Amino acid sequence: MSEQRTSAPADDTALGTRPVELFVGLGLLAFGGVVIADSLRLGRGWASDGPEAGFYPFYVGIALCAASSSIVARNLRKGSGPAFVSKLEARRVASVLVPSLAYGAALFWLGLYAASALFLLGFLRYLGKYSWPRSLALGLSITACLFCLFELWLEVPLPKGPLEAWLGF
Repeated sequence: MSEQRTSAPADDTALGTRPVELFVGLGLLAFGGVVIADSLRLGRGWASDGPEAGFYPFYVGIALCAASSSIVARNLRKGSGPAFVSKLEARRVASVLVPSLAYGAALFWLGLYAASALFLLGFLRYLGKYSWPRSLALGLSITACLFCLFELWLEVPLPKGPLEAWLGF
């Protein structure tokens, strides 16, 4: 059974639906414009052997622009809507998003295995509420198993950092 989301109290709302829908609508409108422009570059007509490369994408871009324009217009006319996300929900999303972004950045400097070990350690300790010894044991053993699987058994070279170079891999 689907539950209808109601407006949250003003002090609990981190973000309403109106700005989110406007942002998504404008983003889709811009994307549709890019699709249309590239379709015109490729050719949107009909050639002797059938449709040109931009024929179908052009009309998809037109439909995307029409739909997103409708979303933008509707949201410009209406007042503030129900809460899109509460402060608690935003904190929960951020507690996963921020470490994931840091993990993605750390891959470039630390390599896959060291960054993965730190990522797992952080998630196990802070979000999973495991003790330090258990978090260390799980984080390091899972990373070691992945290293053995990919590097030794499957012989698939994955991005390595200074730690693996120091260990001779």
